[in-house]
Amino acid sequence: MPSPLCLKVFRYEGGGFFHDMPVVDRRRGCPRRPPGQRRQTKIPRAPRQVITNWPPAKNEEKMEKQEKKKTGEAKWSGSLGFIMAAAGSAVGMGNLWRFPMLVGENGGGAFVLIYLICIVLVGIPMIIAEVTIGRAGGKDAFGSYKALNPKWGGVGILAVITSFIGLSYYSVLGGWVIRYIFSSATNASKDGAAFFADFTADTGSQLFYYVIFMILTVFIVARGVQKGIEKACKVMMPLLLVCIIAVAIRSCTLPGAGAGIEFFLKPDFSKLTPGAFLGALGQVFFSLSLGTGATITYGAYLGKDQKITNSACCIAGCDTLVAMLAGFAILPAVFAFGFDPESGPSLMFQTLPTVFGEMPGGQLFGVIFFILVLFAAATTSIAFLEVVVSFVMNTFKLSRTKAAVICGILISIAGIPSVLSFGLWSDIKVAGKGFFDLADHLVSNVSLPIGAILACVFIGWVWKTKNAVEEITNHGKNPFRLAPVWSLLVKFVLPVLIGIIFITSSGVLDIFG
Repeated sequence: MPSPLCLKVFRYEGGGFFHDMPVVDRRRGCPRRPPGQRRQTKIPRAPRQVITNWPPAKNEEKMEKQEKKKTGEAKWSGSLGFIMAAAGSAVGMGNLWRFPMLVGENGGGAFVLIYLICIVLVGIPMIIAEVTIGRAGGKDAFGSYKALNPKWGGVGILAVITSFIGLSYYSVLGGWVIRYIFSSATNASKDGAAFFADFTADTGSQLFYYVIFMILTVFIVARGVQKGIEKACKVMMPLLLVCIIAVAIRSCTLPGAGAGIEFFLKPDFSKLTPGAFLGALGQVFFSLSLGTGATITYGAYLGKDQKITNSACCIAGCDTLVAMLAGFAILPAVFAFGFDPESGPSLMFQTLPTVFGEMPGGQLFGVIFFILVLFAAATTSIAFLEVVVSFVMNTFKLSRTKAAVICGILISIAGIPSVLSFGLWSDIKVAGKGFFDLADHLVSNVSLPIGAILACVFIGWVWKTKNAVEEITNHGKNPFRLAPVWSLLVKFVLPVLIGIIFITSSGVLDIFG
């Protein structure tokens, strides 16, 4: 009987067993085949197999999630999350003071009508355009442009720079808002002009609240798209609407508020000048933050089954609703106490605190008002930071947390001159402007319109509107009956209109004049 050690040796390789030659134990006399006798049996060598089911499914899902977290690939949970986040990026402090002021200066209800026309002709088409670029590219602003055309990645870089600079000075205002929440609760800001002067002269206090606002923004973005940005915007946007409605009701019920309502809504077509049309167009453009890359970045997280056109209409509608409510919240109260409604940015931080200080129950409504302003500021700052963070994640393959912290630190450092421009460095001017005003001018009047023009040129003449319509309709699954009109607007009309904004607002005409 052969020894038990006379066995064939099998080895495991790549998911299958392979046998080698038999082991021969000469000491124990393993039988040998007589000369000339053929081998009776032959075990074929199993073919090498490629392992495709290792690691197990759970580990595969875990690894996929880790990779998505590392590279920044993520999605909104649904259309509502995208609409809340994108509308939040559009709704900012400019809606709360600039729009009511423009309405009053340019014919009241007549200006509102012109504004709504501009929303339809400029705002919604541009939102559709930028969301389409983002969803088709599937990455950050830079990555989306590059994915669709490698030569156009520079346009995405411009958007990243715009958001970087924009957040660096916008956070200064965010810090002010946090300070005013506390001062309204104690009625310390009732003498608005004096309180503002003392606060901005205190460098340490300004830096403290500036850093607090930046930490809040970084924390939300670091938590991710669904758990951070989407969740925060789903909470803040409804609360913003509740707060502004509450303030509007109180403002409109004050004695003498009727003059403010009339100032806001009464049509005066005699004030409709070419400047009024240009003002309405500019307000639509800047209110929606077109050209910052935020809409492109948010569009990259939008699922193919979600309708771009419907979302764009909801975003524009929400932005307009907040702007109109701001008019009812601010102007009646300002008129009731005899203040100037055309005081511009100082309206929010100097005039309104005084109004709330004199208003019955003003402390409560002052706190509510600045809380809603904080929500508006935070949703915009989140969008700015997400543009930069998404770029860093995809370009340098960093985790979201690391990218958010690093970007937050760099932006905070870059914003220090804007903080100090109201205090220690108030006398330092560059091109006749302080650091804060210079940053605002570069973003609002230069880079935003340039980025928007390039987006139109890219869709209309480089990537082609035909391909864009295919993306918008999801290859014919979603109807888009106005596609020919939209294509015409993007190719010919919008670049001209936005170009006019750029020429008139950037100071280019001053060079030749």
